[in-house]
Parts: sequence; C-alpha cells; structure tokens
Amino acid sequence: MANNNTVVENTQNTNASKTQSLLKAAWIIAFVTIISKLIGFLRDVVIANFYGAGMVSDAYFYAYQIPAISIILLGGIGGPFHSAVVSVFSKLIPNLEQKPSDAVNKLFNTFLTSSFLVFLALGVLVFVFSDVIMKVIIANGSTELIHLASVHLKIMAPVLTVGGVVGIYYGILIVYKEFLIPNISPILMSVAIIAIISLVRHDNSGVVLALATTVGALCQFVYQLPKLKSLGFKFRPNLDVFNNPQYKNILELLFPAILSSTVGQVYIYVDMFFASQLQEGAWSAIGYANRLFQFPVGVLVTAFLVPLFPIFSKLVGEKDYDNIRYYFNKGVGLLNFVAFPILVLIILLSTNAIQLIFQRGAFNEVATMMVSEALCYLSISIIFYVFRDSITRVFYAFNDSKTPFLVALSSIVIKFILNFLFVKQLGIGGITLSTSFVTLINGFWLGLLIKKKMSMDYGIYFKNLLKMAVISVATYYVCLGAYRLWDAHFAATQLTLIVKITLITLLCFAVYSVFAAIVRIPYVFELYGRAKGKLMKFKK
Repeated sequence: MANNNTVVENTQNTNASKTQSLLKAAWIIAFVTIISKLIGFLRDVVIANFYGAGMVSDAYFYAYQIPAISIILLGGIGGPFHSAVVSVFSKLIPNLEQKPSDAVNKLFNTFLTSSFLVFLALGVLVFVFSDVIMKVIIANGSTELIHLASVHLKIMAPVLTVGGVVGIYYGILIVYKEFLIPNISPILMSVAIIAIISLVRHDNSGVVLALATTVGALCQFVYQLPKLKSLGFKFRPNLDVFNNPQYKNILELLFPAILSSTVGQVYIYVDMFFASQLQEGAWSAIGYANRLFQFPVGVLVTAFLVPLFPIFSKLVGEKDYDNIRYYFNKGVGLLNFVAFPILVLIILLSTNAIQLIFQRGAFNEVATMMVSEALCYLSISIIFYVFRDSITRVFYAFNDSKTPFLVALSSIVIKFILNFLFVKQLGIGGITLSTSFVTLINGFWLGLLIKKKMSMDYGIYFKNLLKMAVISVATYYVCLGAYRLWDAHFAATQLTLIVKITLITLLCFAVYSVFAAIVRIPYVFELYGRAKGKLMKFKK
C-alpha cells in the first residue's frame, strides 16, 4: 500500500514538473513572440522612413511575396515543414537525452537533402524567370516597376532555397524542446534589415533592402546549425527516398499542408494584380495597413484562441457539445467585446497614428492618407476575422482541415470579382474592403457547415453582438466629439498627437465599458471581476 502511495506521489510530482516546464516554455515563447513582433514592427517603421510608399517600396514588396512563401509560409514556425518534422521525428526519438540513432540521422539527411534540392531548383527557376513572374503578377504595372521588382526578386532568390531547410531545423529543435532558438531566429531577418539599410543610406533602387532580406534569411539558416550539431545530427547528403517508409510518412503530411498554406497566398497575388493598376505606393500602403491591423488583432486572436483550441479538442473527444457551444460563445464573445473598441479607434485615429508612427523621411502625407484609407476599410473585417478564426478551430478540433481549406479555395473567385468591382470605385480601399467581405463570406459558410459536425446555438452570440455594435456607434460619436474639441484647441505636433491618441483611447474604452454595463453585456462584468481579483492579489 505504501509502495502504491509512493508511486502515485511520484507520478503526481512528475506531472506537476512537466506542467511547470510546459508553462515556463509557453511564457518564454510568448515573451519572445512579442519581442519578435515589436522588432518586426520597428523594421517596417525603418523601411517606411527610408523608402516611403512609392515605386521602390512597391517593387520590393511585390518581389518579396515570392520568397515569403518559402521562409514564412512553408518554412516558418507552425508551417508545413516544421509541423511534419515534429509529427514524425517526435515518435522516432523517445529519449531526448541520447544522441539520435543512425536511422534518425539518415531520415533527417534524406529529408534535408531532398528539400534543399527542390528549393534550390525553385530558386534557380525564379532567378532565371524573374522578369516573366513579375510581368504576370503585376501585369498592369509600369515597365520600370516590373524591371525593378525583377531585380529585387533575383537578389532574394536564395531566400527560396533556405526556407524549407530552416523549417526542418525548427522542427528538430522543437522535438528536443529547444524552444528559444526557433523563436529567436525570425528576429534575425528584421535586425539584419534594420542594420543594413540604416548603415547604407541613399539606396535609391531598393537593392540594398533586397540584399538585407537575403542576408537575414541566411542568418536564420546559419544560426541554428551549431545547436543541431551539438544534439548529434550529422550533415551528410542522402537521397534514399524510395526505401524509407518514414520519409513517405513525412511527404503524406507535407503535401496537403503545403496546399492548404498556399491558398492564402493566392489571395495576395490577386490583390497584387489589381494594386499594380493603381498609383505608385498602393501595394506598399496595403502592406503597411495590414501590418498595423495585424499587430493588435493578431496578438489578441492568438492570445485567446491558443488556449481555446486544446479545450475544443478535448471536448470533441468527450462528445461534450454543450460545453463546446459554451466556450465558443464565451471565447468569441470576449474577443468581439475587445475588438469593437479597437475598430472604433482605428476608424477615428488611423491617420493620426500613421502620422506618429510612419510619417518621417521618405514617408510623406500622401503615403499617410493611402495607408489610412486601406486600414479603415480593412478594419471592418475585425469582427468577421474573429468569428472565422474561432469557428475554424472548432473544425480543427474535429480533425477536419478539409472544410476550411475548400471554403478558402472557393473564395478566390469571389475575391477576384469583388476586387474587380470595388477597385474601380474605391481604389486602394476597394482591395481591403474586398478582403473584409471575403472574410465575412468565409465565416458565414463555416458557421453553416459546422452543423454537419454539431449544432451551434448562435442566439446569445448574435444578441450580444448587436448590443456591442450599437454601443460602438454611440462610443464613436462621443469620441468624435472629443476628437474635434481637441483639434479646435491644440495644434498638431508629435507631443500633442501622443497625448491626443492616449486620451481618446482611454476615453473610448471607458465610455464603451459604461455603455456595455448599461445594456448588460456580460463580458464587461467578467473582465471587471478578473481585473479586480488581480488587483486584490497585487495589494496582498
């Protein structure tokens, strides 16, 4: 009996230790991710300062979308290569304290060699046919723009080659619970870009910017090598692709994931095609607007949905559909509750915020207005974005990634049609408005199709959503009055802009919270209770 108690106690201690280790890793990843986003945001500010929103920046951002497929979508953290490696190698390496076996090393080198050769071939093809590629993607652009984008693409072609390999490195390090290096690695590209373009001034063609991007990607590649060697991995070319069943398993996981990951990129190419017929700087403005949108919204959605996904998965396994509905309505409701005042602030303060963050150096007032226009139309999608991403996680909990993929695939035609209709009337705003509508359409279809898995009760969700929309309109007009009052009494300077944005942001959340309490939206009371509890603990 005593022995049994000892075993139970040891098991509990082991589980507690694992939980603490997992939480520690999660906090480290969260901290590094925030730092990475901040440095990435600083990189965009520096690029805007030196290149503004004109033909040179357009050429760079058009060209970068090709290697971005490799280094971010396919080879990035959470991308197909990283995920496939983790899935297969985690089962083949039971003891992380020991060096990898010969079989594991052989599989590693087979996958590494074959991936490198495929991406090398793609890199060579992109280098050789860069003119043709740019002519297709930016068909309506000027001859000078297409030529300059082609030059940038040639310089960044090596990024294509290292992308998949970097993803394999990420996966191996994650298997060995080396979380820090893969999450620090993407920062190196941002740091390289900031450092190089700051040192080499007067880059009128953007060639230095393209070169800095390539150097940054190579830094990501080299940075991980010493750790991989210390873990016991030996780099020896191997192409035994036919007699290795584990290699076949990797490919079976890899190809559907690649297909799924690249659908979103097709949307971008459609947008690039239409943006090329607009004024110089249009594509740069859309890129800056998207980064400004993703900075708060991406962090917010990730923070809420990362912990929700395992809950959904667990409840699906238990067939506890009532609690899935409960957590879905609560999670999405809380997200929307925070998202509405952000929408109000973007519409109200976008121009002032862009002036404060970007408007210096080569980034002029015209660029500010273009980015502001794109951002305002894009901000409409925040509510649909929250719903779409949340309902997608429910599909994933049912091990169904096919339905979200097919919905996204079918929307490519809709995206093209909406761009065709809106761009003629609204210019830059038409491209981001079509993105908002496509997000709405995708969310609508996913919300209907989930009924094949389980019935969802959207009644409470839409009731609270309507209340939030109404009080958001009221909040907007209160804040608009304060905005105009401020402008009537204070001249626009850097200092007054900072004070104005800060005060109106505080006013927006305060007024919105009071209105929410008046109409009895439950989330305001829950957030108030949590904040009060944290404060009481802090005082103790």
